[in-house]
Amino acid sequence: MRTMKAVAALWLAAVCLSAFAQAARELPDFTRLVEEQGNAVVNISTTQAVRRSGALPQVPGIEDEEVLEFFRRFIPRQPGPGQPAPGPRPESRSLGSGFIISTDGYVLTNAHVVEGADEINVKLTDKREYKAKVIGADKRTDIALIKIDTTGLPAVRFGDPTKLKVGEWVVAIGSPFGFENTVTAGIVSAKGRSLPQENFVPFIQTDVAINPGNSGGPLFNMRGEVVGINSQIYSRTGGFMGLSFAIPADVALDVQKQLKEKGRVARGRIGVVIQEVTRDLATSFGLERARGALVNSVEKASPAEKAGVEATDIIVSFDGKPVESSSDLPRIVGATRPGSQVPLEVWRKGATKKLAITVGELQEDRVAAADKPKPQKSAEAQANRLGIVVAELSAEQKKDMKVAGGLVVTEVRPDARADVRKGDVLLTVVHKGQHTELKSVEQFNKLLAGLDKNAVITLQVKRGEQMAFVTISGLTDKG
Repeated sequence: MRTMKAVAALWLAAVCLSAFAQAARELPDFTRLVEEQGNAVVNISTTQAVRRSGALPQVPGIEDEEVLEFFRRFIPRQPGPGQPAPGPRPESRSLGSGFIISTDGYVLTNAHVVEGADEINVKLTDKREYKAKVIGADKRTDIALIKIDTTGLPAVRFGDPTKLKVGEWVVAIGSPFGFENTVTAGIVSAKGRSLPQENFVPFIQTDVAINPGNSGGPLFNMRGEVVGINSQIYSRTGGFMGLSFAIPADVALDVQKQLKEKGRVARGRIGVVIQEVTRDLATSFGLERARGALVNSVEKASPAEKAGVEATDIIVSFDGKPVESSSDLPRIVGATRPGSQVPLEVWRKGATKKLAITVGELQEDRVAAADKPKPQKSAEAQANRLGIVVAELSAEQKKDMKVAGGLVVTEVRPDARADVRKGDVLLTVVHKGQHTELKSVEQFNKLLAGLDKNAVITLQVKRGEQMAFVTISGLTDKG
């Protein structure tokens, strides 16, 4: 009996050891990656004269404090509490991270890490320190290329971020809160994320622990290749909350190449104001599903106008690349070299139309926010089936507004179905892909009267100098 128990105990122990060994094999081992790549990660500190009050770092291009709270750039100010009162020319010090991309001293980091710096110091893992100069910085992608004067440095290898899979393990190395060469790991949470005021970067979202000081550091895949640059966190506290965002390596490489060659980044532009295509907009335009970028207006003498792009077109493809969301278009166009002639595909009046466009160079962003209709009460409209009163424009008004036709909204009833304002000019009605230019009150009301109660229509609205599309889902019963 004792022999049987002993055998059973040995068998159970063998099974447990086998299970533990199997689990150990399945868990990732980051030691080799860190040993091989850690030396290429650097600590960056900057010094600058204080030009504004306040202890918190500022986010380039974002002034709203609530947005700052959510998307706080992570550059801690040092030294901390207890520092003596500053003198007549106080200096602020900030910490960030970076990584060496060539043996002769080129380093990539975030633009916000070195912005406004009077002096940049780069510290290697072997404690050597160098003064760095900025070769170029690009605020739109938050990429900066800096250079230290030395050779024989360890350099990272780059991977293809397009091959990353959601759920894949990734590793960050950086200097959170000044703790140099800190290693954290997690998984890819999502790809192609759009963030506020970041039109040119399809961010990699991860749950890798990122904190102030990690900014500008590399994000590695399990092959030890850099697939991103850690740039932002989503946080209500300023610290890590499980949502980190990295700039894809292919975007960074393209930017650094241009910065190295000419000190700036040239981006394409086509001269359109766009908005998102909602499901209701897609229905009213006769599109099979919500996709593309709806053209609100076309800039005069722009590449888009010369190519024949019209307001109310939905751009579904640019240079052979599908445009699934309006946020895709600025990225694709921006990555296209100015002067290039590329194919453009639009959805126009219920059919696909192919155009050719010569891309211009971007000077400023012109992307409109989508006007989303607010939910309305389903009370019977007293003015017309939208609950609004409209009037025809005089010849003088048409001339002043530079429009050929349209109806001005003179009254919006409390039970209105359309999210329009008094003074708005309604130019076009779109229903099932059919575009009808509005010319008279009688024509407009007759058109509304002939629609089904559950019809989805879209109004092209001119509000001041801005154009927008407003979708209405469902009309009141016919009076």
